[in-house]
Amino acid sequence: MDDFSYKQGTLHCESVDLQTLARQFGTPLYVYSQQTIVDHYSRIAGAFASLAPKICYSVKSCSNLSILAVLKEVGACFDVVSGGELARALEVGVDPKRIVFAGVGKTDHEINAALEAGIGWFNVESEQELETLASLAAKRDTIAQVALRVNPDVDPQTHRHTTTGKRETKFGVDLQRAARVFEAFAKTPAINLAGVHVHIGSPVNHIEPYVESIKRTLDLVVQLRRRGLTISAMNIGGGYGAHYCGEEAPTAADYASHIVPLLQGENLEVMLEPGRSISANAGVLIAETIFKKSSGEKKFVIVDAAMTDLIRPALYDAFHFVWPITPARGMIPPRRSQDLQLEGTELVDVVGPVCETGDFLAKDRWLPPMARGDLICIYSAGAYGFSMSNQYNSRPRAAEVLVHGDKSKLIRRRETYEDLVALERGE
Repeated sequence: MDDFSYKQGTLHCESVDLQTLARQFGTPLYVYSQQTIVDHYSRIAGAFASLAPKICYSVKSCSNLSILAVLKEVGACFDVVSGGELARALEVGVDPKRIVFAGVGKTDHEINAALEAGIGWFNVESEQELETLASLAAKRDTIAQVALRVNPDVDPQTHRHTTTGKRETKFGVDLQRAARVFEAFAKTPAINLAGVHVHIGSPVNHIEPYVESIKRTLDLVVQLRRRGLTISAMNIGGGYGAHYCGEEAPTAADYASHIVPLLQGENLEVMLEPGRSISANAGVLIAETIFKKSSGEKKFVIVDAAMTDLIRPALYDAFHFVWPITPARGMIPPRRSQDLQLEGTELVDVVGPVCETGDFLAKDRWLPPMARGDLICIYSAGAYGFSMSNQYNSRPRAAEVLVHGDKSKLIRRRETYEDLVALERGE
């Protein structure tokens, strides 16, 4: 699953103990395992290899330049959803033709930047966006490769905030309208509308929604081809699950065993957009215990990490397994699960210092007794952890460290109070 394990009673990332990293770099601290990143990417690449797909890592899940560079070296393409993410990919030397630009609200500035860079594909989500892209491409005397994002109206069985494939969402075009859009823009100068894009949500821990959405989208491809339109590519999106509370997510091989047969022989260039399944379990967040307190019958462990560092629990009611980095003897967890309760543990909420009741990292967890200064690990924090962090309550954002074997490297320094105010001085 990942390269985080207890050795001699202390949690390690690969061969580096997290207690040492916390002392060296302070807390809160994000720590990533390079080996886990590479392994997770390789499993997806191997599982889907018979399709020879472009595996476009979703930059929004974890966008640090050093992590993008690792993925570039192992052959990844990249899925970006903003001009800033495009700039990050280009900064690490990604071939623009290996970049796919998605997103429902691209500005003219962002579109022009992508056209100037010469990216491989635009995933377009509305008629107005197609019109705008065609106009801007024509002014540059270039042709944009375009896939239309379609909504297959399939329930991905995930959180409502990350469901994107239902008919009434802000993303894409419903299947009934999609055929009309293809016909209307088929001969538009400066764009080559030759692909379909389908992404139903995240995390999707059931395979059947993928099967149904791809089948429905393939039906559209057949329909369009019968009308004489050229459809050469299908981007089947991402959203593949990760193990947050056990082994709830299918493996890459499980997903592929059902998806690959649907696409073989369809004469389509295939693209995937995995993010979470590569980065989630490649990263953890380390926090230090500040105080313990009781309120009524409730016990709280107050740590120096907060919703500003990891907003997923507050935003999505997301579960992240938490456990001390150096637990007492006999308290090393045999597994990561929601119902883990070892003898000698106590029921607590793990919360942060932000002035919001919603500032929590874990609720109703049976944890070993924690003391002031004890370090705790929040697992599966590599995806949508630092990338969604913020400076609410004027909290400087955490540092990030990448581990490879027995080596560690600071890949983003901790922000300072000076960083917080530097852009506001009016100088």
